[in-house]
Amino acid sequence: MNEDKNKVALVTGGGQGIGEMISRRLAVDGFAVAVADLNFETAQKVADSINKNGGNALAIQVNVTEKESVEAAIEKTVEVLGDFNVIVNNAGVAPISPIGDIDQMLYEKVYNVNVAGVLWGIQAAANKFKELGHGGKIINATSQAGVVGNPGLILYCSSKFAVRGMTQTAARDLAEFGINVNAFAPGIVKTPMMFAIAHDVGEAAGKDDEWGMNQFAQNIAQKRLSEPEEVAAGVSFLAGPDSILMTGQTLIIDGGMQFH
Repeated sequence: MNEDKNKVALVTGGGQGIGEMISRRLAVDGFAVAVADLNFETAQKVADSINKNGGNALAIQVNVTEKESVEAAIEKTVEVLGDFNVIVNNAGVAPISPIGDIDQMLYEKVYNVNVAGVLWGIQAAANKFKELGHGGKIINATSQAGVVGNPGLILYCSSKFAVRGMTQTAARDLAEFGINVNAFAPGIVKTPMMFAIAHDVGEAAGKDDEWGMNQFAQNIAQKRLSEPEEVAAGVSFLAGPDSILMTGQTLIIDGGMQFH
């Protein structure tokens, strides 16, 4: 088999958190990786680190809320890395959103990133796979909060439910072209964003950060939070050959928060 075949991936939000770990894991798996992020500096750091460790990575600045920006990122991926086989639509935002406090600006921000950003990724990837004359894999980030509604997160939850709907519809529409479309649903993951939330929770209760984190862990069957690397391992499965029969599915990787 040609070493390059089925081995070029693009990861949005790839410069930090779960996206960074997905980029690193796919590089270990043998993919050439386009690390795409709104913050080009973080994307470049991840790409440089992958390259330094013997991988093949390219940093790209992308704004997933803009259709043309996503299309341009995929074009550059093909131009520099020579092919395009997997997209991980990972970029997302997760603000607290009590129902009474939501305004138009916050609504548009969440939906433009979490919903439109995934839609543009699905569309651009599918068009490019067809143009290149082969199938591919589209992997979308939902959440355990996209499986069951979480209190205080109506915008985030509803946007992640939308991702699951788009995943199922795209899987049906694109199967005839050899394109698999799946989603992954992380639980509560140890990322800078999560640590900031835990700090706020702990501070509000007059407790420390560890106490804040434990408040989130207590309802998880495994009684612990997830590591970004553990989520990346699930994405590795969806990106690889062993998941060829899976399409339209949501892989829940949360330590036992939701059971479906």
